[in-house]
Amino acid sequence: MDTDSVLKATLRTRLGSGHPRFAAAAIAGGETTIVVSGVAPDADFEIGSISKGITGLLYADACGRGEISPDTALGELLPLGNCAAAGVSLGALSRHASGLPRLAPALPGSASVMRRTVSLLLQGENPYGESLAELLEQARAVRLQRPRLQGQRPRYSNLGFELLGHATAAGAGMSYRDLVAARLSGPLALDSVYLPATPGELVPHALTGTSRRGRPREPWTGEALAPAGGIRASIQDLARLTGALLDGTAPGMSALDPVAKFAGPAVRIGAAWLTLDSKGRRITWHNGGTGGFSGWIGLDREAKAGVVLLTATAALVDRPGFELLRELVSR
Repeated sequence: MDTDSVLKATLRTRLGSGHPRFAAAAIAGGETTIVVSGVAPDADFEIGSISKGITGLLYADACGRGEISPDTALGELLPLGNCAAAGVSLGALSRHASGLPRLAPALPGSASVMRRTVSLLLQGENPYGESLAELLEQARAVRLQRPRLQGQRPRYSNLGFELLGHATAAGAGMSYRDLVAARLSGPLALDSVYLPATPGELVPHALTGTSRRGRPREPWTGEALAPAGGIRASIQDLARLTGALLDGTAPGMSALDPVAKFAGPAVRIGAAWLTLDSKGRRITWHNGGTGGFSGWIGLDREAKAGVVLLTATAALVDRPGFELLRELVSR
């Protein structure tokens, strides 16, 4: 069975009717196969926390350039004063081991985290949207958790990766948006990759995501959010990025190499990127989810094969992603 048939058959059986609008790419043997359903081939999706994988690459690249190091403290790069977050190292942020909470605290006079979550669930509202200045104000008010005991799981933190991305950019002397353009999307010709700070910056053909029940969701935009979950891209460009990760031409390749435990002995983490040993194969991957989108990118680096799934529905696609990659490698 050829790659195109494998891709179509797996998606038909694994995604089912819950994902009427999706795009997928399979990369193997130096060839790329792309399948879309219900969307144009150049449709742009919210990639959610796959943005963290991009930030991990840029962080590792900046470390390789000597602009920053894993031991560099946030306060050396961002104006955080003497707050607790200022002493957190970039290396700890890259492994979700900083002790920062998952989400930033609410600013005075703004809706609480709980209220934003409820508004997302009931009205589909964007729970983010902060500027960089507002992010820094949030960070100054954060309390760190006690250091994790050995053997316990790290604390996954969107706030931590927001700060890591903007700190990495500051170390390079530019904004995060410019950093992505200069060192990732420009060199790799990823023309669809962009970071909307407001809904007004969306391209005219931007997809509107939906909940699992098909209800429209507001776009997740925001300057602060971009490094952790605010990037949008087409399937063609994520396929091109996957190819660059497989052939080693992407920036910051060391981000893919695991350096610490993340979830028990089976899952380890590099700079954002997770590695899972499953059924005799080592898979490097990251997923992403927003109010109306879900995505997954996975690599079998030894087999030089990769898969990307993007859907304009909030239902997760991790399982079909892993299954498709296993089928691709076992052909």
